Amino acid sequence: MDLHPDDPAFDPDTQQRYDRKRILRALNLSLAFVLLLAIVYSAQNSFDLRPFTISPLSTEGLLGILTAPLLHGSLEHIAANASALLILGTLAGAVYPRATLWAIPLVWLGAGLGPWLLADPGTHTLGASGLTHGLMFMIFMLGLLRRDRAAIAAGMIAFLFYGGMVLPVLPREAGVSWQAHLGGAVAGLIAAFLFRRLDPELPKKKYSWEIEEEEAAARVDDELELPAPREVPLLWLRPEHPEEEQRGVVLRFPPREPPTSGNLLWERRESRRDGTWSRTKGKGRPSRSAFSSSG
Repeated sequence: MDLHPDDPAFDPDTQQRYDRKRILRALNLSLAFVLLLAIVYSAQNSFDLRPFTISPLSTEGLLGILTAPLLHGSLEHIAANASALLILGTLAGAVYPRATLWAIPLVWLGAGLGPWLLADPGTHTLGASGLTHGLMFMIFMLGLLRRDRAAIAAGMIAFLFYGGMVLPVLPREAGVSWQAHLGGAVAGLIAAFLFRRLDPELPKKKYSWEIEEEEAAARVDDELELPAPREVPLLWLRPEHPEEEQRGVVLRFPPREPPTSGNLLWERRESRRDGTWSRTKGKGRPSRSAFSSSG
């Protein structure tokens, strides 16, 4: 229920109440999962853990892909993972509720396949640290991909609290399953790319000067845009029946009268002995003597 500020139904108070409900829902789900981890940890002494852990490259270890994140080896182990899941789970569920819902199964699978494929033979892997790495890498990558205010803030918070998770994806300490961390981190990055558009960006309220600039730009575009063909005035309209169209009109002019001898004008020029010229004009047909040489 993310309404745009220009929507008539937009109410900042309603949006804030919805945001609080979304944060509380994500927090409650994270607390419920942490409570589940605590219940499982309290019951671990009553059964053998090895069938439910991840054994590398064995069919028996495939069950551990589903159950190993629920098991922990010590109180410090579950406390570290529970606090990270509480913070990162709430952050991811509040900002990306839809993406987180689809990403958790993928991260769970990646955190299990990592040790099943890469761990040393004969080892048994358990713990939810692969899930925490997957959530941290997903939140941080979504901040880089989406780059809206909520995504950037969530990415900065996640990196501020758990930026040190970048190092444990490589082998550094004995007894720590870097394979689970690497598998969860890779799955978190893949989830960020796949599900980055599932959650719509939060609406941005526009300021008055931004609205004025957009209206001015729209007016300029309207002035420069060519009119639609129907809006152009017609200079000629094709008739409905082209066969009846008159192809052309012959304009008849009165015939020209041929010139007569009485209407002819003539002129004769003659040079004199002193170097001057004499000119004689006449009307009608000139006589032959009028154009005879003066010697």
